[in-house]
Amino acid sequence: MQIKDVQPNKSVDVLEVEVVEVEEPREFTNFRGTGRVANAKAKDETGEINLTLWNEQADQVKANDKIVIENGWAKEYRGEMQVSTGKFGKLIVAGSEEAVADDEEIVVEE
Repeated sequence: MQIKDVQPNKSVDVLEVEVVEVEEPREFTNFRGTGRVANAKAKDETGEINLTLWNEQADQVKANDKIVIENGWAKEYRGEMQVSTGKFGKLIVAGSEEAVADDEEIVVEE
């Protein structure tokens, strides 16, 4: 899948992108508890997209990293498309053996 194929309120099977920039993480509190979130921008040869990094992901991902989002989720927010790992997805930083899901569980790839 490429950025041009991402549609709002649809799953993202596998998306490989390069991270352009990552904002400073901020703390949040909601009905699930507290956590951290960082906004980022990512690109591929078909375009750019906003990326939402949850908790541990905000520490793992840096500008210029190549990442893969598997089983993620896309939505439109304030007129712009954004993608994240959602409830069940994972994020893999290229060259890393670890993947981080949004529930802060570390998964080691085999």
